[in-house]
Amino acid sequence: MTDIFDFEPRVDDYAVMGNPIKHSKSPQIHSLFAAQTNQAINYTAIQVDSGGFRQAVGNFVAHKGKGLNITVPFKEEAWALVDERSERAERAGAINTIKLVDNKLVGDNTDGVGLVNDLTNNYQIAITGKQILLMGAGGAARGVLAPLLTEKPQSIVIVNRTPGKAKELAEHFAELGDIKGCGYEELAKSRPFDIIINATAASLHGELPPLPDSIVANNGCCYDMMYGHTTPFMQWAEQQGVTTIADGLGMLVEQAAESFYIWRGVRPDTGTVLETLRKELAH
Repeated sequence: MTDIFDFEPRVDDYAVMGNPIKHSKSPQIHSLFAAQTNQAINYTAIQVDSGGFRQAVGNFVAHKGKGLNITVPFKEEAWALVDERSERAERAGAINTIKLVDNKLVGDNTDGVGLVNDLTNNYQIAITGKQILLMGAGGAARGVLAPLLTEKPQSIVIVNRTPGKAKELAEHFAELGDIKGCGYEELAKSRPFDIIINATAASLHGELPPLPDSIVANNGCCYDMMYGHTTPFMQWAEQQGVTTIADGLGMLVEQAAESFYIWRGVRPDTGTVLETLRKELAH
């Protein structure tokens, strides 16, 4: 007979899959969330080779894993693989969170909620009624559009080096609000924006998208989805006299918190975790 005092709660397995993955902060973030909320979980990072995503997910499910985060370059593949999708995942065309429910893969996208929560909670920036410029028309931009539009901004302009892609993306979300797409040369005629968000890969390559000067409104905000260092876009914002300049670390923590809530039904306190990561990055 088993002594009831020997009972230990089952430790549920979660993981993040991507390539590359070794620099991922997700295991640390979710471990901090778990410690804070007394949740018994084990969270690991799994590097997946190109062409091996479906098998990697299958192996994880076979070993009774409970949930996955998906990062570059598998978010679109995850979208095609799951059995069910949330409405925001459906619109985003990409999935970063999978929950196992009755042997079904249920997909969601928490990136946009992460961005909105970072702006509104951590920076106290209201989105409602604001003019927003979103740079980029790829997966990162697509993933955040529906949650941004839910906040009822006055308008969103998507700008891209290939204007056709920006216009196509704007059309896809047109029913949710005032949104249009254009090329960078058209920005010279534009009125200033309250919030400018960089969802391009330019910062990865140390490049700055061709933004005209005087495009940021007074008391405007510039937000780069990259984190870990001061990007050329953030330096440009500083030169423009912008006082609220943000990187994407808060978005990373906030989207992780939304994933954690989907899996565990508990909302962690993101502020303390974000503070811990900021201190580490500063050293």
